[in-house]
Amino acid sequence: MAIPDPAAFLAQTDSVRTSDHPRFMRMLAQLHREAPRLSPAEQWHLRYLDAWQTGYQGDYTKADVQLRAVAEHSGDATLAARASAMRLLGLGFTRRYEEAFALAERLATDLPNIKDPLARFQVLINLSQSMLLADKRDLALKYARMVEGKLPPGETLCPPRTLQITIRYDSPQLTSSSPEFHQAIETCRAAGQPVYVETLHLVMVEAYLREKRPSKALAFLDRIEPGIKSNGFYAHMESAAIFRAKALFALGRLAGARTAALTALSLNNPDEISEANRDIYEVLYKAEKKLGDTAATLSYFERYALQDKGYLDDVSARALAYQTVQQHLLTGKLETERLSKQNAVLRLQQALDAKAVETSRLYILLLLLLVASIASWLYRLKRSQLRFKRLSHHDGLTGIFNHQHFIGEAARLLQAMKKKTEHACLIFIDLDYFKQVNDTHGHAMGDAVLKQTVAICQQELRPADLFGRLGGEEFGILLAGCSRHLGMDIANRIRVAIGATPMGHDDCVITISASVGLASTEVSGHDLQRLCMEADMALYRAKGSGRNRVVAHAGTGDLFNEGTPVPGPALRSGATSRSVAEFE
Repeated sequence: MAIPDPAAFLAQTDSVRTSDHPRFMRMLAQLHREAPRLSPAEQWHLRYLDAWQTGYQGDYTKADVQLRAVAEHSGDATLAARASAMRLLGLGFTRRYEEAFALAERLATDLPNIKDPLARFQVLINLSQSMLLADKRDLALKYARMVEGKLPPGETLCPPRTLQITIRYDSPQLTSSSPEFHQAIETCRAAGQPVYVETLHLVMVEAYLREKRPSKALAFLDRIEPGIKSNGFYAHMESAAIFRAKALFALGRLAGARTAALTALSLNNPDEISEANRDIYEVLYKAEKKLGDTAATLSYFERYALQDKGYLDDVSARALAYQTVQQHLLTGKLETERLSKQNAVLRLQQALDAKAVETSRLYILLLLLLVASIASWLYRLKRSQLRFKRLSHHDGLTGIFNHQHFIGEAARLLQAMKKKTEHACLIFIDLDYFKQVNDTHGHAMGDAVLKQTVAICQQELRPADLFGRLGGEEFGILLAGCSRHLGMDIANRIRVAIGATPMGHDDCVITISASVGLASTEVSGHDLQRLCMEADMALYRAKGSGRNRVVAHAGTGDLFNEGTPVPGPALRSGATSRSVAEFE
């Protein structure tokens, strides 16, 4: 049956993409049967819908090729803006971060010129998501709230409110019982948007897991899973499988957790570096460890370690790409200013031709201005480059090496020591119950604890030692030219110093303990990967045997440890007017 009004039918198909996806697929198939009779503009609209569906199924690389063709060749400014907005999401998923952030800057600059309400709506939604990818949450929230200000006809508050919940999902103030959570779900349900409803449901499941309520998370997953399968959204199916594996593991149902994790792994490329694969392999190695399968545990742990390092590198790559784009923008702005000044110089030189007496003086003055401008520009550019280089090597909060740079320097130092037949010790330090510091006192206190911990460690280290932040509250130290016994002594001094030093922010003072794992080249050789694995195993043993202790890998399966077990955080009041929370 022929479509009487293809343009109206295309608009109707476009409007049910997320509200009734099965109907969207049927209408899309009908449009393809009528494709030869569509006008060129209508065929470009159809190609846009095909690209959207390709991305919905998870093939972001192919979708980007299709969307780019629409943006560059359709000749429709509105359709081009919508296609460019959709590209932001795919570029992020395929890790083309610098290209994604550069496109985001162009769209943000062009936003005042986008008059079509639906195109503006989509651009703002995707700009918000791209800023979330860059960890610029304030800017992401700003774009999400801008969407609410002027909704296009037929749209509801469901998408922007879903986005705001997603941006704030890890905020301590947002819990599974928060009113805004349930209000957003009801808004999307009333709007007939099942894809957005399932997005919020999955964020709710993650909140249950974060609140250590795995039974509630599992029951909720059982309730929403039919809807997820019906919608067929790839990202939702992957997330549901991962959350199921985590919930089953937390409940001690290890075989089920392993099955769910393997199901999640089958949905994507098991060798691709991603946050999803990192979470899957973490469940698998922990489940196999509890089940007693040593070979499987080691295999999955190696993959988890590779994924974890890759994920941290990916986070750094995002930050680096965002800074690179900002640097290019700054350079372009400075270049524009420089050219503007050069034009001003040329205009002044033309005016000077009429004044022979003043020509030489003004000419010299202008040359000095030009030299000063160029010198100032070069100075600012060099200063920005040096700062940028430092940011790529050092942790922004503590000032010590970041994870990637620490690992690289440690590998080089170990090779040098191997040639000299000298020994070294690798230490992993993890602050006990650090999450409770953030949850109880806020992230400002957590940042203060991390900075003061670094200062304490630096007092015990020598000039030749390497010190880096591995992520969160975990630090790594490579002690050069150090025997295992000396390494244990230094590690224990650090542990004692951390536990004995009050740490404070504003009017609150706490003490906190640390668990330390140590691996030595005397036992493990100079291979960095093996040292990291054995130091991590020692750290795991230190935390599992009571925390607040140093555990060294001894090579025979036995671990040497010392310290005082930590039963858990306790609150004690001091004699002063300040509140004092002490984590022993």
